[in-house]
This record gives sequence, C-alpha cells and structure tokens, in this order.
Amino acid sequence: MLQLYDKLLELPLFIGISTDELADIVGQTKFGFYKLVADKSLVSTDDKCTHLFFLMSGTLRVVSHADNYCYRIEEELSAPAVIQPEHLFGLMQRYTKDFTAQTDCSLLSLDKTEVLRLLDNYLIFRLNLLNSISMQAQRMGRIPWRQQPIDIRQQFVSFLRLRCLTQAGKKVLRIRMEDLAIELHQSRLNVSRMLNTLQREGFLTMSRGIITIPQLETLRT
Repeated sequence: MLQLYDKLLELPLFIGISTDELADIVGQTKFGFYKLVADKSLVSTDDKCTHLFFLMSGTLRVVSHADNYCYRIEEELSAPAVIQPEHLFGLMQRYTKDFTAQTDCSLLSLDKTEVLRLLDNYLIFRLNLLNSISMQAQRMGRIPWRQQPIDIRQQFVSFLRLRCLTQAGKKVLRIRMEDLAIELHQSRLNVSRMLNTLQREGFLTMSRGIITIPQLETLRT
C-alpha cells in the first residue's frame, strides 16, 4: 500500500494532494491494475478513450501516424506518465496514437466514472487536470504565432518537434525521401543534402525510409 501511495504522488494529477486525501482516494477508488509484457499493445489509434491510464513502471513505445499514413514517428514514453488525459473528454474521445509496451510495464487505470468522482471530490486533482489540459492548449495556441523556420534544416527540426509527444529522447521517423520533401516544401535533392549533413554531424542516422534521431534534444537548428 505504501508503494502505491509513493507511485501516485509521482503522477502529475496527484501532485500536491495531502496524505489524508490520498489515503481516502486509495481506500475508495476502484483502480484497475495492468501488467503488459514487451510488445503487448495497450491502446491503438482511434480506440475509444474510456479510461485514464497511468504508466507506473516500464517504457511504452508510442507511434504517431500521418492522416494519410505516408509516414509515422516512433518514440518512447517512460514512467511515470499519464496516457493522453486530454482525450477523455471533449469532441474527440479517442486515442490518437498507438501505445505498445517497449519493456514489461505496470499500469493503473481509472474509468471515466471514477475520474468524474475524483474531479468532484478533490480540488487538487481537479486543478491538476485543468492545468495539464490548459498548458497543452496554450502551447498549441502559440504555434501559429511563432517565427516560421527560415532554412531547410530549421524546417526539418520544426517538423519533428511539432509531431512528437515529448521533446527529448530517441525518435524514429519512417518516411520516404519524396514524402519528406513534400512535407517540407523542398526538393528531394535539398532534403537529401540536409539529412546527410546532419548525419555527418552525428545528429541522426539514415537507412532506407528510416531516419533515427538518438536524442531529439540535441538536434539544433
């Protein structure tokens, strides 16, 4: 039980909750407990979002697809983390990414009824969820007002960062050179030259249709 207390306090939605309130939550809330072995799927794109999942240990592989499925980005999400809480409510209550166990994982879940009860009864939980969703909305709202990338290298870095769930760690972009050129509004030759320069500088590696960035945070414009 003490281990559960400690794990919950690491999660963004429970930060700041008092010991008494946390004891009350653990005693009265119907948590689901999940174990996923490596390569086991948690949820897929367009699955209905009816539960709030908390990654307590392990690492998930996250795959984001373009709408036309001509490219995808793969990245890793490590514990502790909450899986797309912004999709539990609102217009589109479906997951927008594939989440699969990269390593053996432990997760907790809350169905929507339990989440609504926690929102009603615990101010800190309510504020934490509102802050999380508000922060994401504010960041997205600033994107159209940022200075647009000037050169092809900046365009590529911006292309990656806008589509990644996290802004650090390993990223794998699976895309044809022709499709990347279309996305960047550049010629295939210019895209190839830019990527080869980044590879020589040690920022990424390339193979046919696969661009691997070991650490996105080191990829500078």
